[in-house]
Amino acid sequence: MPTIPENEPHRHRRMAESFGVDAERYDRARPRYPEALVARVAAITPGAATPGPATPGPAVLDVGCGTGIVARQFLAAGCSVLGVEPDGRMADRAGRLGVTAEVATFEEWDPAGREFDAVVAGQAWHWVDPAAGAAKAARVLRPGGRLVAFWNVHEPPPAIAEAFADAYERVAPDSPVSVRVTPERAGDGHGPLLAKAADGIRATGAFGAPEEWRFDWETTYTRDAWLDQLPTQGVLTRLAPDAVAEVLEAVGAAVDALGGSFTMRYVTVAVAAERTGA
Repeated sequence: MPTIPENEPHRHRRMAESFGVDAERYDRARPRYPEALVARVAAITPGAATPGPATPGPAVLDVGCGTGIVARQFLAAGCSVLGVEPDGRMADRAGRLGVTAEVATFEEWDPAGREFDAVVAGQAWHWVDPAAGAAKAARVLRPGGRLVAFWNVHEPPPAIAEAFADAYERVAPDSPVSVRVTPERAGDGHGPLLAKAADGIRATGAFGAPEEWRFDWETTYTRDAWLDQLPTQGVLTRLAPDAVAEVLEAVGAAVDALGGSFTMRYVTVAVAAERTGA
């Protein structure tokens, strides 16, 4: 996972709000999240005990909902979902796909008295101020509800990771973002994300002890499928088209050398905490 300097990615608003440059591709190419995670959240929220025709399932607030990838998974699990998304282009795409999304950063968003059984954030909580975000989540959660922030962390084969890093460093030599997988980062690039989220949760005094969840899975990508997803990554969304094309050419050659497809290992990591008190 790319490392953003200063360990304060929420301050890098231009990158945070750059994904809507191709919202259709983002929705098409980005991976989904393990059904086991979705089911676990839906099962532990206060509203999950009595769903039925007259009683909707758990009310979920999806922070940084993007095009609605996470929201649609929770809708399919029987939840009611509201999204909050700072990029109007992404929110518009979510709306076209059946997700109600309000345009705002989570810190600035007005809940207007609404309450939820779960606040979730897929691939988005690092763009939220960890202290202000946790405090806002505590404000809108019912007692016993959960805040669950989670990320898909991909672990590509070394040849593909190296081809990407070499090309990116060549086309963006002054970038403050590190994309090279060093020995000390291998296998634990998500550690700082989890720690910072947990620290923000603890600081509110409104949650029980944060838990860490982990879901391991893998999928196979063809050359075309992986090159379709790569431009949706934040380190590429603001590069010039010719620079992106050079990166894609280098990575495509690496995939070709592996036979035209490869197995990607993923770990979906989460920080979860229960809202306590009244």
